[in-house]
Amino acid sequence: MKKVYSADNPVMAGHIQSLLQQAGIDCEVRNLALSGAMGELPPIECWPEVWIRRDEDHERALSLVEQELHKPPTDAEAWHCRCGETIEGQFSHCWNCGRERLNPGEE
Repeated sequence: MKKVYSADNPVMAGHIQSLLQQAGIDCEVRNLALSGAMGELPPIECWPEVWIRRDEDHERALSLVEQELHKPPTDAEAWHCRCGETIEGQFSHCWNCGRERLNPGEE
C-alpha cells in the first residue's frame, strides 16, 4: 500500500478516492477520525490520506491526482434551462427542475 494524497479537507480526500475508484484503482481513505487528536499530534499527521492497495497502480494514481489538482477552471458559459432558470456553465443539470443541459441544436 502506498499513500498518494493527503489534505486537511476530508471532502477533497473523498473526491480523490472517488476519482481513483472510477479509474479502477482500489484505494481507501485513512485518518478520518483523527481530527480530535490534533494538539496531541501534529495537525498534518491527522489529515485524511488516500492510500492505494496495489503498488502497481502507484504511478497511474499519482498522475490522476496531479491532473485533478491542476485541472484548469471551467470557463463554460452560463446556460438557460427551459424552465427559465440561468445555470452556471459548470453544471450539467438545472438546480430548479432537474433537466439535463441540452447540446446546441437540441430541443
